[in-house]
Amino acid sequence: MAKKLRILAAADLHGSIDIAKYLSEKARRGKVDLVVLAGDINGFRSDERILEPFFEARQKVAFIPGNWESQEDQEEFSRKGAKNIHLYYITYEGVGIAGVGTGDWKFSMDEDEFEAIKKNFGRMKARKRILVSHVHAAGTNAEFSGFRGDILLRKAVVDFKPDLLISAHIHEAEGLVDKIGKTKVIQVGRRGKIFEI
Repeated sequence: MAKKLRILAAADLHGSIDIAKYLSEKARRGKVDLVVLAGDINGFRSDERILEPFFEARQKVAFIPGNWESQEDQEEFSRKGAKNIHLYYITYEGVGIAGVGTGDWKFSMDEDEFEAIKKNFGRMKARKRILVSHVHAAGTNAEFSGFRGDILLRKAVVDFKPDLLISAHIHEAEGLVDKIGKTKVIQVGRRGKIFEI
């Protein structure tokens, strides 16, 4: 039986180094293999040291940009050692993880991004597959917030059938779990969620 990948997924740190330290410690205690940050790492406050707690603990970090992340932020995070999976994917311990972010105050996917996800899922050779998005998909329970979900993101989930969709952005939706077909949908936030896949 294949070893399960243990992930801490979180988002919406909004520049809080205290939240980053909390999440890094949670990842250490939880013995996770990978930290996945689903955007809005910067925000109300920005701290150039925001990812340092993870790196100091030698934790592997993959991220996508949220609406607060500029191109410069993304480049800085990558330069420091985090893996940007926006319109890209990684395979780790047999799990493929693809991402679509919303940098520079963008709140929805476009057709080019949909095609990039299609291409990535077509290339992915993995026993399990995860899609990470900053915003939530249309028709999920995170829409209780009044913020409509993304229609193309839902289409991507329906068409490519990841085992898991990780979404964020709606702070009040943190912890909500939903389904799109057979895909499990998890809303994450500042408290972080540890799971195995």
